[in-house]
Amino acid sequence: MRRVPTALIAALTLVVGFAVAQVSDVRALGGAVLLAGGAWCAVRAWRPAGALRTVVVLVVAALCFVASHLLAPHLGAWPSVAVVAAVLAAVTWVLVDRPAGAAARR
Repeated sequence: MRRVPTALIAALTLVVGFAVAQVSDVRALGGAVLLAGGAWCAVRAWRPAGALRTVVVLVVAALCFVASHLLAPHLGAWPSVAVVAAVLAAVTWVLVDRPAGAAARR
């Protein structure tokens, strides 16, 4: 069985966290989803990616969270979440999920 890419879970964490906060009208619940998803991704990424890459992904995730709030007045709430989730997915794929030989083949 193939494992679910960490990049997908990282992106979904932002989307689901926002959805939970919006639907429940309790921002702390959305924050709890973000923390749980971030912890899951960190544990999942630690061994294959190493400490430095895992920390970079977590920092990018935090920056994406902030960026979504800054972009929301300009793009709208859902579009800004979609944009930052795509950015986080791309960064996570490059740093964690990309096959080890992919960089060497370029």
